[in-house]
Amino acid sequence: MKIVLFAGIVLLVLALLVLLHRWLWIRLVRDTTLPRGTARRTGTVLAFTLPLLSLAALTAGRAGAPFLLQQSVAWPGYMWLAVLLYLTLAMLVAEPVRALLLRSRGSAPDPAPVSPPPAPQGATGAETESGNGIEAGPGATTGAGTGTGTQGVSRRQFVARTVGGAAAAAAVGTVGYGTYGVLRGPRVKRVQVPLAKLPRAAHGFRIAVVSDIHLGPVLGRAHTTRIVDTVNRTQPDLIAVVGDLVDGNVHDLGNAAEPLSRLRARHGSYFVTGNHEYFSGARQWIDHVRELGLTPLENARRALPHFDLAGVNDVRGETQGEGPDFDAALGDRDRSRAAVLMAHQPVVIHDAVRHGVGLQLSGHTHGGQLWPGNYLAELANPTVAGLERYGDTQLYVSRGAGAWGPPVRVGAPSDITVVELASYQA
Repeated sequence: MKIVLFAGIVLLVLALLVLLHRWLWIRLVRDTTLPRGTARRTGTVLAFTLPLLSLAALTAGRAGAPFLLQQSVAWPGYMWLAVLLYLTLAMLVAEPVRALLLRSRGSAPDPAPVSPPPAPQGATGAETESGNGIEAGPGATTGAGTGTGTQGVSRRQFVARTVGGAAAAAAVGTVGYGTYGVLRGPRVKRVQVPLAKLPRAAHGFRIAVVSDIHLGPVLGRAHTTRIVDTVNRTQPDLIAVVGDLVDGNVHDLGNAAEPLSRLRARHGSYFVTGNHEYFSGARQWIDHVRELGLTPLENARRALPHFDLAGVNDVRGETQGEGPDFDAALGDRDRSRAAVLMAHQPVVIHDAVRHGVGLQLSGHTHGGQLWPGNYLAELANPTVAGLERYGDTQLYVSRGAGAWGPPVRVGAPSDITVVELASYQA
C-alpha cells in the first residue's frame, strides 16, 4: 500500500512539473519568439533538456551512477531546480502585469503585421525572413533565424518579451546571489545560552555547532576547508557536528571530508548521524569520521568536567535498526549535572525534555534554505532556526553550513554557531 501511495505521489509531482514547464515554455518561448527561428528552437530544446538534467541529478546517486557522472549532471540539474522555483514565482507575479499591459490600449486585437511591398526584382540587399514570407528592403533588420528582430513584432509579443525578460532577470539574479552566499562559506553566529545546572567554572564554555555540511557531487573539499578554517578561527572549547555531513559514500567523498582532521578544540570534536548518513552508508561514515579524529556519539554520553554531552542517532536510523535511544544516552546519568544533547532533527525535543536535558543542539531544517521553503519547514519541525525554550529544555537549531540539492540559499544564510554556555551562578 505504501509503495502504491508513493508511486501515486511521484506521478502527480511529475505531471505537475510537466504542466509547469509547458506553461513556462508558452510564456517565455512561444510568446516571445518568431516561428521556426533559432531562438524558439533553442528554448524548446532547453525546455526538454533542463528538467531531464534535474531528474538525473536527483536520481544519479541513488542509482549508483559513477561519481563523475553525478558531478556532470548535478550542477546544471540542481541549479535549474532553483531557477525554476524563482522563475515560476516571478512569472506568477508577472501574469497580472502582462494582462494589464495588454489591455492598457483597449480590448481591440493586435493588428496583423503589415509586410512591406515587394522590392523590385534584383534589388540590392533584399532579404526574405525564413518561414515568414516577410521581405525587407535595403538596411532593414529582420531578425531572421534569431527570433529577436523587431520586424513584424506585435504589441503582444513586445509585452511578452518585456515581462518575461524582467521575470527571468529577477530569478537568475536571486539564484546567483544565493549561490554566492553558499560558495563564500558560512558566517559565524554567536548565541549565549544560560543553563540552570551549569556551574560557575563552566561559564563562557564555547561550543561550535556545525550541521548540514552536505558534501557531495556539488560541494567538495574546498567547501570543507572553508568550514574547518572558520570553525578553528572561533577557538571553541568543543565542536559539535550534528549530522548530514555527506551525500555519498566514503570512496567518492573521503578526500572531500579529509580537512575535518584539522578541526581543533580543547575538549575535542563530536559527531552524530543525520538522515542523509543513512542514505549514504552510516556505518562506513561513523568509522571514517573516527579515523579523522572526531568522536561519534551513537546513543552515548561523555562526562565532561562540568556537564554531560550526549548524542543520539538520527530518527532515520530506525529503518536500519539504529534509531535514537534516549535511555542508553541519558537514562542513568546524574540529573544534578547539566546536560547538552546532540540530535540532528529538532523533532526529538520532547524526548529531550523528558530526560531532563538542558540544551539540545540540532540542524536538519536548513532554515528552509530556499524561501518560501521556511513555511514548509515550519509544518514539519517545532523550531526552524534559532533558540527556543520547551519547558526546562532549550533547543537551538542551526541553519546549517552547506546546502542540499541546489547550492543556493535564499532568505536562510548558512551559519556556524558558537553557543556560549552561561551559568546563573556567574
